[in-house]
Amino acid sequence: MTTKLVISALGADRPGIVDEISNIIYRHSLNIEDSRMTVLGGEFAMLLLVSGEQSSIDAIQTQVNEIEQALQMRLMIKATNDPAPIENAIPYSVEVTSLDHPGIVNNISSFFSQRGINIVNLHTESYSAPHTGTTMFALHMTIGIAADTNIAKLRDAFMQTCEELNLDAEMKNI
Repeated sequence: MTTKLVISALGADRPGIVDEISNIIYRHSLNIEDSRMTVLGGEFAMLLLVSGEQSSIDAIQTQVNEIEQALQMRLMIKATNDPAPIENAIPYSVEVTSLDHPGIVNNISSFFSQRGINIVNLHTESYSAPHTGTTMFALHMTIGIAADTNIAKLRDAFMQTCEELNLDAEMKNI
């Protein structure tokens, strides 16, 4: 029987981190099922879903301090299960672009939260606009909408909210 762990790792960015972490996971006979990795500022951040036999899970959990020292990273490890299926959820993609300013993520997440809509994935980034160099903000999100939701009304309300906030937005079925 396989057990699953979520591993979060954070440390100063440098070449070779992915190799070192994946090697430790491999040596513990664990499998990487899902992962997210990025550089934020000067820090490297990683989220992993790994699975393996309970003895392998126990071994990596007891060696967390040694692994942290070897990698010069902070680790957080938490046991998890397979996600509960979300019945009748339809995946939608949400894209938002705007001049960068505080509150965009909060406003968009609040809109969906108030309607009981789950955010499945969220990625944001800031970048310089071509020609002007103005700092822009982009949000990419996947949400799960209940099948009995009136999508036209939801989309209209979302677009109206984005218009009021001066955000360019799109919401479409995946």
